[in-house]
Amino acid sequence: MSRPFDGIRIIDATHVLAGPFAAYQLALLGADVIKVEHPDDPDQSRGSGPDWDLNRAGMGTYFLTQGANKRSLTLDLKQAAAREVFLRLVAQADVLVENYRPGAFEALGLGYEALSALNPRLVYCSISAFGQGGPRGGQTAYDHVIQATSGIMACTGTPEVNPLKLGAPAIDYATGTMGAFALSAALFQRERTGRGQRIDLAMLDVAMMMMASHVTAHSRTGKPARPRGNEHEYATNSAYPTRDGMVMLGASNLRQQKRLWVALGRPEMAKTRNEDRVADRGAEAAALRDILATRTADEWEAFLQSRHVPAARVRRMDEALADPHLATRGLVHRFDSADGVGGPFAVPVAAFGFAHGGPRVDAPPRALGADTDAILNELGYDDAARAALRGTRAI
Repeated sequence: MSRPFDGIRIIDATHVLAGPFAAYQLALLGADVIKVEHPDDPDQSRGSGPDWDLNRAGMGTYFLTQGANKRSLTLDLKQAAAREVFLRLVAQADVLVENYRPGAFEALGLGYEALSALNPRLVYCSISAFGQGGPRGGQTAYDHVIQATSGIMACTGTPEVNPLKLGAPAIDYATGTMGAFALSAALFQRERTGRGQRIDLAMLDVAMMMMASHVTAHSRTGKPARPRGNEHEYATNSAYPTRDGMVMLGASNLRQQKRLWVALGRPEMAKTRNEDRVADRGAEAAALRDILATRTADEWEAFLQSRHVPAARVRRMDEALADPHLATRGLVHRFDSADGVGGPFAVPVAAFGFAHGGPRVDAPPRALGADTDAILNELGYDDAARAALRGTRAI
């Protein structure tokens, strides 16, 4: 079954997490993604992750996460001969994604103006920390630096312990997801206009979008979001200790909080106005702490979910991945092994499914430069030309 981006070629000149994840999402949907890396200074994610044997082999788990369904080409873009290869690729491509320091590709003669003149249908996506202009445009950052800059860290934690970094590199993957959305929109637009597009995607902007409701609230009150930890504004929408762990309640709206109090045998605690819930939060929280301490977290989850009250035991990652429900979602793809990776590993696929022609993993992540000869052959470079490029370390 045809997938949405079958026949679309993407040049993935990105590194670390956000940029590669954007290209990976389109690769899952059929795009031919060619990952371009320097032969002597490849994507740093190849050496990142908790498995040092994989890091030394250039197949670190950070790279494996978003390396499937891509082909690997090595080019030293500081050499003119390698840039000529790159330009041949661009002439045949639909998308270029790069996430180098703003201005770096322009300095190589590979900026948007030059490449769109070569290929007017090209969608050129630049991903950076702060965007292509503005006072911070020349600065660099990673996920945790953006968390600090954006205010996310300041509103994460408890009133006593803050600021705190989020446990996952959420900004990176949110930026990658936003990048895939932007690329999809630009390609759809091109179908109507015939023209390519320049996309300027900043991690800081994505971080602010992740705090959208806080941004709007601040515009009205002038007050920054407070670190509340596990205690939401409503007591029935917070986490509590049980007999063996924590349970997170999600009785958010008035109907749900009424169902919760009825289920717990305390119907008199239910409120008819949210203002009253806030005013009585202390008493509600005290009652919930006493009641929830009487059973295990699993028991409360089953009991409350059966009564249509959102609730969940707080799980570790290994417990979350072992949940049989995930197996029914096709969320991860498992490999028995791959070139450069001895033994099994799993990679995330996509957070959605299609009825037909949806995202899937077709091929494992590739070793550095594994497809260089094949891609150069497609571009018309014969054995002698490839040998010449290799002789100067242009590839």
